[in-house]
Amino acid sequence: QVQFVESGGGLVQPGGSLRLSCATSGFAFDTYAMSWYRLAPGKEREPVATISSTGVLVNYADSVKGRFTISRDNAKNTLYLQMNTLKPEDTAVYYCAASSSWTKRGRPDYWGQGTQVTVSS
Repeated sequence: QVQFVESGGGLVQPGGSLRLSCATSGFAFDTYAMSWYRLAPGKEREPVATISSTGVLVNYADSVKGRFTISRDNAKNTLYLQMNTLKPEDTAVYYCAASSSWTKRGRPDYWGQGTQVTVSS
């Protein structure tokens, strides 16, 4: 049974930082490309960042480049997203997702339940 346990979301002031974690089980984590997506009110779900199975390849949305860092620990089957210099427009529910290959990163096979990030003063 595939399971995702996301944590680290919350309320933070503009300019602040948060670190999201996504602990997984039930599939071969170290063979999957992993992504963070977000869904903001009134907007479509968008990919935020993706990392290949080995961590060699990474990709970021233009809106988060230079502020967010995606990483993974294959020994712990866990995905991370370090978010710095947060802006109100980063407010969204953040989801981790698993894709069977880098080329299929836009079509995840598995999804987490989401964690809320709110950036507000």
